[in-house]
Amino acid sequence: MITSLVSEYSRYHGCMSHDESRPPAKGTYWYDAKKVGVSPAIEVLQAVRRFRLADAAMRHRAQTEMNVNETDMTAIRHLIVCERLQRVASPKDLSEFLNISSAATAKLLSRLTTSGHIRREVNPHDGRAQRLYATQSSHEQVRQVLSGTHERLMQVALDLTADQQAAIVHFLDAMSAIAVEPRPEVSAEQASTAAARLQSPQSKG
Repeated sequence: MITSLVSEYSRYHGCMSHDESRPPAKGTYWYDAKKVGVSPAIEVLQAVRRFRLADAAMRHRAQTEMNVNETDMTAIRHLIVCERLQRVASPKDLSEFLNISSAATAKLLSRLTTSGHIRREVNPHDGRAQRLYATQSSHEQVRQVLSGTHERLMQVALDLTADQQAAIVHFLDAMSAIAVEPRPEVSAEQASTAAARLQSPQSKG
């Protein structure tokens, strides 16, 4: 699955560098590979995109094995992270994290409760508010489908020198900041939501 996606990407990406027969139009993101110093940088961006595709394929595989969709999986993993940090998640918290309406959140919670992926408890202090937790089954499923891959990814990071680790962290943080930087027409509220998700524990997991 991952290999086929990356191969597909590689075929597509052949169209993304400049050639004289098809000059890039003004305003596009194609890069002039003949410009001094640009070719190595293009290879870096290509590697980032290959990893993004491979990461998406890994997550899609996990979703398929757990029989959930992308939003469901994100919600489950967020609840697991909250538990590790000893933070109690509520429907409102989850709605804000996923950037979905309260109605959509209610449907998601009903679906995941029925499937046995999450459990809801009434807050004992007021008897009304709900507390959300991933079930033990969800913990085990996520560990089964992702832990082996995460351990191998960690080993790749451990094999880097301290200088290489620092350089990669700096590079990826800079790329992330650019990716969530709003266009002039994007509202401040939308930009704030994107930045909050970037800084959330889930995004570091």
